Amino acid sequence: MASSRDRQRKLARAKLDRQLARRAAVAKRRRQIQAGVGAAVVLALIVAGSAWALGAFDSEPKKQAAEDTCLWTPQDAAANANLKDAGTPATKGLPTSGTRPMTVTTNQGGPITVDLDLAAAPCGGASLAHLASRKFYDTTKCHEITTEGALRCGDPSGTGIGGPTYSFYDENVPTAPEASPSASPSPGQPPAYPKGTVALVGNPPGTNGSQFLIFFKDFNPAKPAYSVVGRVTGGLDVVEKIGTLPTVDNGSGAKVKPKTDVVIQSLTVGEPNAAPASSPSAG
Repeated sequence: MASSRDRQRKLARAKLDRQLARRAAVAKRRRQIQAGVGAAVVLALIVAGSAWALGAFDSEPKKQAAEDTCLWTPQDAAANANLKDAGTPATKGLPTSGTRPMTVTTNQGGPITVDLDLAAAPCGGASLAHLASRKFYDTTKCHEITTEGALRCGDPSGTGIGGPTYSFYDENVPTAPEASPSASPSPGQPPAYPKGTVALVGNPPGTNGSQFLIFFKDFNPAKPAYSVVGRVTGGLDVVEKIGTLPTVDNGSGAKVKPKTDVVIQSLTVGEPNAAPASSPSAG
């Protein structure tokens, strides 16, 4: 009998142990599930907090800072007394499409009108507009009638090395023409600088400032170096007439200085418009 009761007790004990083990396993699983849910909630809160901090739930997206359209390099007026301080144009928010009208009135006849090409030369257009607003060009002389067939203006000092106290890089320089067997541009190829072209000229090249050229003849160099900024739309006949004026030595041995003063009485630049740049005009 004792052996039978012992077996029953052992069976009952084993059954109880199995029940306790199952309960422990269930409890452990419940704790794991609760811990996993808690971690997921914490992670979700962290993600939501980071998104909020970065503005994901803002009513309006944050605007990125505007990038610079043009960069202006300071020039030392102490090192070049021919420079004239007229401030610096803006670097951001400048128009980069359409045109701006420029009007040059001289003592040699009716106004010369120009369309500045803001799409091809936004920095050149911005610089001319800035300087015109400061009356930088008014009562200055066009100091050269170049051998290339252009009127050179925009240096208040008349020396060829003057300008504002900043410079800027080249833009819209024509590509070099295809050479013929004689190493000259191929016949019949459009000139790099057609008559009526307005281009910037730097000293040294690549450091543009206030000086510009108005071509009264076609010019097709083997290696173009001037940034095209616009085209004459009216008064080209005035420029052509100026181009016929006698020239004298400019003091450095070059016979390019107009014998009769060519004075810019005023130079103004109007507001931008959406019209595309026009071709040179003989009007």
